[in-house]
Amino acid sequence: MNASRDAALAPDSCTPDVETSSANYASRFAGSSGRYLLDVQADAIRKVLKGLPPGTALDVGGGHGQLVDLLQEAGWKTTVHGTDGECERNLRELHAKRDVPFLKGDLFSLPVADRSFDLVIAVRLISHVDAWQRLVAEMCRVARKSVVIDYPSTSGFNALTPLLFRMKRSMEGNTRTYTSFSRAELRTEFRRHGFTRSTERKQFFMPMVVHRMGRGNALLRGAEAIFRGVGLTALAGSPVILRVDRP
Repeated sequence: MNASRDAALAPDSCTPDVETSSANYASRFAGSSGRYLLDVQADAIRKVLKGLPPGTALDVGGGHGQLVDLLQEAGWKTTVHGTDGECERNLRELHAKRDVPFLKGDLFSLPVADRSFDLVIAVRLISHVDAWQRLVAEMCRVARKSVVIDYPSTSGFNALTPLLFRMKRSMEGNTRTYTSFSRAELRTEFRRHGFTRSTERKQFFMPMVVHRMGRGNALLRGAEAIFRGVGLTALAGSPVILRVDRP
């Protein structure tokens, strides 16, 4: 396995979506910097979904509520999954998503039949799951057409994670441990389950913590636009939104 892993950085929970749906985690996306980060994420997801006719979608570990509006506005009939009732409570109360169906179940044994949803999507998840291959297998089992994930890349600035993580945590306060991946190992794993076509969109050239500490500074946003325009983000950006399809 080539996933970038360090003893201090190993994922710390098999139910990471409980934390991701919480008020503490939502605070990471507060203010102008948080809105900017979510806007870039949403734009990347829209781009990788381009050309995929909307149908049914399952947002795995989606109690954070970040994808519901985006998917529904694009015409997807969306169900949000969570591993605990607390995820549903947070989805309804903290994130004001009261009209979306909720599915409770284990990450590695989703309580639905094979190929139940046209699209299975998960953000803020795979990098916090130790048994990530099992998660990939289960998402592929449930998906009829496509799977979309986000992941931190082993390339670019993110390659320095083992060296900079403690500094990052001291700056942000509520940073979680995570695993980074290479594009090749993820595509290889998805191919094992019959998903052989792929497309991706990288989000930032600079580390996201720079934008958080800069509080959405316009100069930093402008620099990111330049990096994207000259191709640096496509070359070495992170996190990555990856879509894989059944042929």
